Amino acid sequence: MADTSTVAVSPMAEPEAETGREEQEHEASLLGMWTFLATEVLFFGGLIVAFLVYRAAYTPVFREASTHLNVLLGTVNTAVLLTSSLTMALAVDAAARRQRQRLVWLLLATAGLGLVFLGIKAVEYSLEFREHLFPGPGFVWEGDQGNVAQLFFVLYFVMTGLHALHLILGIGAVGVMSWLAHRGWYDESPTPVEVLGLYWHFIDIVWIFLFPLLYLLRH
Repeated sequence: MADTSTVAVSPMAEPEAETGREEQEHEASLLGMWTFLATEVLFFGGLIVAFLVYRAAYTPVFREASTHLNVLLGTVNTAVLLTSSLTMALAVDAAARRQRQRLVWLLLATAGLGLVFLGIKAVEYSLEFREHLFPGPGFVWEGDQGNVAQLFFVLYFVMTGLHALHLILGIGAVGVMSWLAHRGWYDESPTPVEVLGLYWHFIDIVWIFLFPLLYLLRH
């Protein structure tokens, strides 16, 4: 009869257990971010549905209000944000390959492009303030149904403002991550970079919906 009082541990068991633990942490981190993004989809989805409902009810005024948005600046910002998605994807690749310096520079480039987007959006907002298109007592509308036009701009500023807020949080996280990457925090595990990459791509996808919805659906 075999002696069961002691159990021999294989030399390979400990590394395998460590690998299994890392895979579990990786899957848990991704699941947590996907769960968070699902709530964000519901949040922005609700705003987009509300916009579409009002647009269907007041199509002529919403079309006219949309012509006051700057399509050129919106197009440039779309290109900037798509480029930032590329640099973030490359950053995730650099983290997976344990390329520290490349990771740092790509994260900095991503954050920089995010700041460029915000700068262009600030210019656009300033133009709209100058034209008295910000909802409130100072709102000026020369056509009919000014209250409906004001509703368009309420939805416009809420949706683009919330998108900008999410982008600001993302830029801050990417900035901190680039500093930590410089100190070698992700040399062993690239999971945090991958998780943040999901968040950044989500921000870009939201804009991909907002841009045509607000700027291009005027015909």
